[in-house]
Amino acid sequence: MKAQKIGDIVKVEVIGLQDYGAFVRFNDGNSSGKNNEQDQKGLIHISEIQSGYIKNIRDIIKIGQKLTAQIIDIDEFNGKVSLSLRSLEKSPQVHHFYHKKHFTDSRNKIGFISLQNELGKWVEENERFLAKNQIGTELKHK
Repeated sequence: MKAQKIGDIVKVEVIGLQDYGAFVRFNDGNSSGKNNEQDQKGLIHISEIQSGYIKNIRDIIKIGQKLTAQIIDIDEFNGKVSLSLRSLEKSPQVHHFYHKKHFTDSRNKIGFISLQNELGKWVEENERFLAKNQIGTELKHK
């Protein structure tokens, strides 16, 4: 059996599913494809199944399904192989990035400034409430 390397494209069969990914079995292409001792096992993490969001991996992948995947990592210490279907997509989904909205608008001169203008009144109102209900006194004595 030839040694697999990162970048190799292999035929895989899904042998297990978890919420975080699909466990697969693959070989070097020289064996019969039946379950034999030369088969290697690997994981396709859910983020490598396809581009875009996946709510439930079981809606996309089924046990026994045969796929073509690419080896993207081999942990030399423990022999774990990570594979990807996403890296082989012909037309991957384009991701639209959310642009953060800021709480201040330099054109209108609004935002935190309006909070700053009201803060003093809110503090005074709260102090009057505490004094009226003597909550502040009780807290100081504890």
